[in-house]
Amino acid sequence: MTTSFIIAIDGPAAAGKGTLSRLIAAHYGFHHLDTGLTYRAVAKALLDAGLPLDDEAVAERTALDIELAGLDRTVLAQHHIGEAASKIAVMPAVRRALVAAQRKFAAKAPGTVLDGRDIGTVVCPDAPVKLYVTASPDVRARRRYDEIVAGGAPADFDAVFADVKKRDERDMGRADSPLKPADDAHLLDTSEMSIDAAFRAACELIDAALKKD
Repeated sequence: MTTSFIIAIDGPAAAGKGTLSRLIAAHYGFHHLDTGLTYRAVAKALLDAGLPLDDEAVAERTALDIELAGLDRTVLAQHHIGEAASKIAVMPAVRRALVAAQRKFAAKAPGTVLDGRDIGTVVCPDAPVKLYVTASPDVRARRRYDEIVAGGAPADFDAVFADVKKRDERDMGRADSPLKPADDAHLLDTSEMSIDAAFRAACELIDAALKKD
């Protein structure tokens, strides 16, 4: 039995789930894991070692060795690592290895916040709180565009929008663990909602579940 209170947060790219997850974890004093970074960490390890990205056995071995503590968001956020991660994330053996590691992380006391694409549906289906954070593709593309420009890099909105749509199709259309809300997930549409409003809405749901627990 676990003494951990698990909060599962899913949603598409640039919906705000990462920011929301970090705020929630800090507020409740829970451990946080951005599960997308675990796939990026495997991709980076393969790239650093000069290993192929299309060999499932090699990728699985690498995934089994990944240490989830201290994943560096700044390093792993690089575009070429994200592209490589999307190639290995469709491999069932890699997903199995990382899901096992993510479940182990989720059992940490006193509680955990995991965000990704399949937390409420696959990784932690029994989590007492499940949130599905989304926003319209246009809004998400605008956020991603503004983020890139704020970082000092050039960006083309149409290209960013096309990338967001392509990512959605890949995440929602894959055969293994597609992105979708869990049947009992609470929907948070942040299209016209500030991060503060989303945080308050999430805390109301979490507080109610903690009282029951």
